[in-house]
Amino acid sequence: MASRNFEIDVVDNVAWLVLSRPDELNTLRRDFWDEFPAVVSDLGADGGVRALVIASTGRHFTAGLDLSAFGDTELFAAGEPARVNLARRALVLRMQDALTVLERTRFPVLAAVQGGCIGGGLDLVTACDMRYATEDAFFTVQETKIGIAADLGTLQRLPKLIPAGVARELVYTGRRFPAGRALAVGLVNEVFPDQESMLRGVGEIAAEIAANSPLAVWGSKEMLLYARDHAVSDALTYMATWQAGALQSGEVNESITARAEKRLPVYPDLPSTTTPG
Repeated sequence: MASRNFEIDVVDNVAWLVLSRPDELNTLRRDFWDEFPAVVSDLGADGGVRALVIASTGRHFTAGLDLSAFGDTELFAAGEPARVNLARRALVLRMQDALTVLERTRFPVLAAVQGGCIGGGLDLVTACDMRYATEDAFFTVQETKIGIAADLGTLQRLPKLIPAGVARELVYTGRRFPAGRALAVGLVNEVFPDQESMLRGVGEIAAEIAANSPLAVWGSKEMLLYARDHAVSDALTYMATWQAGALQSGEVNESITARAEKRLPVYPDLPSTTTPG
């Protein structure tokens, strides 16, 4: 899919989605919310992609949602209140779902953040599995500063990534949260001196993930997300059910054989779920 918002490349089972509107600070325009989930879903359905890196270009990762692209007619439409309000609700749910696709996909998603990660950008990266940043990076819940509650995932996911009190401070003040503090509280896994070293380092992590059994990685992601949102007892039951169906001798035997032969294991891709056209 050709996009005016980002570029896509797949190298050695690792997909790279790079926001490509640096002159506009990579703001998330109206068409982004259709293109992004479609591309991520296609990558997930392919079966050959084992990790996704989301990176960016220019000074900032993204300045967030481009509100001007929606306009008052959609966000603050006139008309019969019930229908207008339900239409707005449907819009918010659709945009939420456009980012939740990152959790539903079968491979881990790594965000590589340089400069500002503002507003909708924070909604996006909190839906990723892992986040990395440059020393000049910062994170901002910009919505608070413009009179709205962040509504695309930050308020739901951020308190599960960092201490609740720190999340509340970040949300209620809308102040910039620098990379160093983000590292200290666990929002990001590592801080790099510059974007070049970050992309190199994140690429190495993604390649290490891609070298593992995609079935094991998919199962691990599925279980971690389920455990986040459910009781331990429920998560253990789901784990047993998953393992009953997904534990395969071929993956285990290949791992053992490769280690004995001092070589890298070779695992088959996940089955494609692309609908025949």
